[in-house]
Amino acid sequence: MGKTNIDWVQMSDAAIMEQIGNYIRHERQQQQRTQAQLSEMAGLNRWTIGQIENGEAISLMSLLQILRALDRLHVLDSFAYSEEISPLAYAKLKKQQRQRIRNNRAQDPDKGDLGW
Repeated sequence: MGKTNIDWVQMSDAAIMEQIGNYIRHERQQQQRTQAQLSEMAGLNRWTIGQIENGEAISLMSLLQILRALDRLHVLDSFAYSEEISPLAYAKLKKQQRQRIRNNRAQDPDKGDLGW
């Protein structure tokens, strides 16, 4: 299926479900599998495969099972999240760490005046 610029925001929930169903049907057919074969691979009822291909709502768990059976979990890459720290916040954090190290040395009685 070629990449298209779909305006997901403008689509109704039903239209989005239809689009997902079309994707599932297309991928299944590309792999030359029947709904029955896909349902067995995914551990689902064939009726569930038919439901999503017809744009009906199914559970998120069922969708994940279908994507896994089709080896298409990569479509979830957009959901990947990693917490990143901004360069400014990183610099502030490093400055705080340096200050703490200096403060700890100054307060250590064994490192200060030896009393000679």
